[in-house]
Amino acid sequence: MAERTQNLEDHDFSSVTPEDFAALVKQSSAKELDELMRGEPRQRVLAEIFTRMARQFRPENAGSLTALIRWELTGGAGEPTAVYDVTIADGTCAAVPGPTDATPRVTLALGDADFLRLVSGNASPVLMFMTRKLKATGDVALASGLARLFNIPKSTKN
Repeated sequence: MAERTQNLEDHDFSSVTPEDFAALVKQSSAKELDELMRGEPRQRVLAEIFTRMARQFRPENAGSLTALIRWELTGGAGEPTAVYDVTIADGTCAAVPGPTDATPRVTLALGDADFLRLVSGNASPVLMFMTRKLKATGDVALASGLARLFNIPKSTKN
């Protein structure tokens, strides 16, 4: 387990398992997550999360789905909005910093800390949508089924 004996931004997230990442997010306050998502650490964390999406993808659940999902992550404390485009097609998943020229089928917008909670399995996407922490424009039905397309980590710690 990646221990909390160091600041979050000091972690090498490429060596942290998805389950340990989920535990780190679960143990962290909103303030700590906001601090992590500033400057260079934010770029490292987002790059790692979106790189791992391809590995966490469950093609058996995607069937013949072809879609571009655009993620807009609103940075706090003066950070710019980070945009990533995730393309699902032909049983594969690829994420690139965006926006690309393609038109997204759905756009998901949320704050950085909420994004970390969502992708680490520490937040309910339905509750986030209902409380407007997660905004979806476009194909909301696709958005509601995204969780089944990825292995969402579960924290190994309570």
